[in-house]
Amino acid sequence: MKRVNRRTFLKAGGLVGAAIGFPSIIPSSALGKDGEVAPSERVGIGKIACGNRSGYAGMYQRYKKSQIVAVCDPQKSRRDRDAARFGKCPAYSDFRELLANKDVDAVHITTQDHWHVPIAIMAARAGKDMYTEKPLGISIEQDIKSRVIVDKYKRIFQYGAQQRSISHVRMGIELALNGHLGDIKQTYVWAPHGESGGSATPVIPVPEGYDYDMWLGPAPKAPFCKDRAMGGGHRNGIFHIYDYAIGFMAGWGAHPMDMLQWWADNAGIKTIPTHYEATGTLPTEGLFNTITHWDARCTYENGLKLRFMDDQTANKAKPHEGVFGGHGTCFVGSKGWVTVSRGGWRVSSEEIRKQAKDPGETRLRVSPDQIQNFVDCVISREQAIDDLHSAVRSDIACHLTDIAIRRGKPVTWDPKKEVILNDPAAAKMAGRPMRAPWTLDV
Repeated sequence: MKRVNRRTFLKAGGLVGAAIGFPSIIPSSALGKDGEVAPSERVGIGKIACGNRSGYAGMYQRYKKSQIVAVCDPQKSRRDRDAARFGKCPAYSDFRELLANKDVDAVHITTQDHWHVPIAIMAARAGKDMYTEKPLGISIEQDIKSRVIVDKYKRIFQYGAQQRSISHVRMGIELALNGHLGDIKQTYVWAPHGESGGSATPVIPVPEGYDYDMWLGPAPKAPFCKDRAMGGGHRNGIFHIYDYAIGFMAGWGAHPMDMLQWWADNAGIKTIPTHYEATGTLPTEGLFNTITHWDARCTYENGLKLRFMDDQTANKAKPHEGVFGGHGTCFVGSKGWVTVSRGGWRVSSEEIRKQAKDPGETRLRVSPDQIQNFVDCVISREQAIDDLHSAVRSDIACHLTDIAIRRGKPVTWDPKKEVILNDPAAAKMAGRPMRAPWTLDV
């Protein structure tokens, strides 16, 4: 029987594997000694963006089934640095050239937020699977259109909200799913507050080797300045400028919102809150213009309550003693509560905590690591643990909170039609214009 190599198999698997039941595992003949995978049989990863947020992609080199085979960044110094780091692999300024590279089976997207969905859709069209950093998109329209990635193009998608690969998060949510907290009537979600300030001046020349037009992409043209395109850490303008993001409400809020959605998906709640009443603070000076502080009271169709806040607001409000740390998700039931976050978890009683070892019949998928889970799913063609449809739901909840604050009035969401009701101005905010020639064509 003619041997099918890994690359040929992956390309076929996404198109016909599911339809004909083709076995979606690496054949033993592809494995070297002691279970090691030959370099020619590893999943080839294209790394799109080489800034601070891309450091996690180094995990691909540590996993025996994957390797980085190409990198891309509009800044030459960054892409050259990473190309050298990953064995002098090909380096590109234009991600479309990377997508045309036949050695790339999947991409790891860590660009600024406004590029996430456009690149992910183009990657799907090119036959690539993708790990896409959070948040998902910068508009509800982008989130909804992104579904073609898995629904039309049958690609594997992993969302970069790594808490689903943390054991204590899984255990805490399983307590809620198996009734140890009683009926869940109230939930809380909080995330780090945003930043104000930043300056559009002085306008400075674009550094040599920096493709600023590609960096801007579908965003509006804007003068080049340090706080816009050369920042670092939390004060990086890409997190706090509305042309590129909606701030930490989604940029960080994606993590605790994703934990809430993981519970909701498995609790039979396949929708998000339908009613949003929210207040917040918008900067009045400086370059940064995303919401810095917020307090949203949201209600699901079934009456379940969600209060979504920034961390400073949460610590002042003290809505429940389960609130702690810079971000988290708290489930409050008739018998007790549990709070989960990246850094740890808390439970209202030791008796409830003891149930975590054997919580009951409802169990969540186990993932040892978000990168490893993604690579394994690229090979098996099973959707990754942090799937796209779940990401769309949690991300839209962040956008509806942002819109309610900017409108200064409650927002009502129709989960079936996926539109904002009774407010044409708010409904218009569900989309963003894109600078030509970039589109969301699918």
